[in-house]
Amino acid sequence: MIKKIIAAISSGNRFLITAHIRLDGDALGSELALLGMLTNMGKEAVVCNQDATPGHYRFLPGAEHIVHELVRPEAYDVAFILDCSELERVGNIAAAVSAVPTLINIDHHVSNGGFCELQLLDSRASSTGELLHRLMREMRAPMTKDICMNLYAAILTDTGGFRYSSTGHETLRAAGDLVEGGADPQWISENIYESDPPAKLQLLARVLETLEMDPELGVASMAVTEGHLRQTGATMEHTDGFIDIIRAVKGINIAMLYTQTGEKQFKLSLRSKGRINVEKIARRFQGGGHVNAAACRIEGDLASIKSRVLDAVREA
Repeated sequence: MIKKIIAAISSGNRFLITAHIRLDGDALGSELALLGMLTNMGKEAVVCNQDATPGHYRFLPGAEHIVHELVRPEAYDVAFILDCSELERVGNIAAAVSAVPTLINIDHHVSNGGFCELQLLDSRASSTGELLHRLMREMRAPMTKDICMNLYAAILTDTGGFRYSSTGHETLRAAGDLVEGGADPQWISENIYESDPPAKLQLLARVLETLEMDPELGVASMAVTEGHLRQTGATMEHTDGFIDIIRAVKGINIAMLYTQTGEKQFKLSLRSKGRINVEKIARRFQGGGHVNAAACRIEGDLASIKSRVLDAVREA
């Protein structure tokens, strides 16, 4: 399949690149690395996302070129859909993206059933960034410093700083290759993990008040409400990393973060340790993801949602 993707890249002239809503480091780093590769090849390429780029990723090379309005999608030869297990994950531009003649999906989610004719899927890979590194090596594409920085950021964030079980020998070899190519681990880590505004700390203080733990079940949860955001002046992007705080507690094997997205709408993020498969829990609510990291959206009041989720956890 890689050879067919390479052929599509070689024959195409205009490329669209997009990724999922609620952008993370893997999605953005992968998009910008691919943008750099295509531009260096003399191709015309555009990154278009529904959502704005979170503040702590705006330092990534090329981030200033990202657009949020897709004009004349039919003018593109190829669309890359990165880090998405289904087309709808790109948000309100999904219909426009589907108008592009050739779609290529590069993704590592175990819940991806394959929605593109051309695809590079590997649920064993740590990140979409790792898969792009594999593709670029196969193409013998020049790995510029900017490309290395973006791919390193992609891999770093989706492995939780190389702590998650998805971190394999290929992951570390890729990271070493990227550092050799000019990626600065300290500088990238400082920008991503040590540049939070005061509003994030104020939001965390409120959210910690919602902490609930069940040591016997090995489960802990917190909730972020619209009221918390209004009170602190924080935004949804400032919840990044909250779930890892409770997963770090000894004896807690499943961490859950409920984030309010509407009057009676919540996004549930799940993280687990070891071989506990939270993707199966998310799938119960039409979500998906990975064995140790998954998410879904649930409607209802928070109390009833928690009860339903805990029932699913017990069954799992």
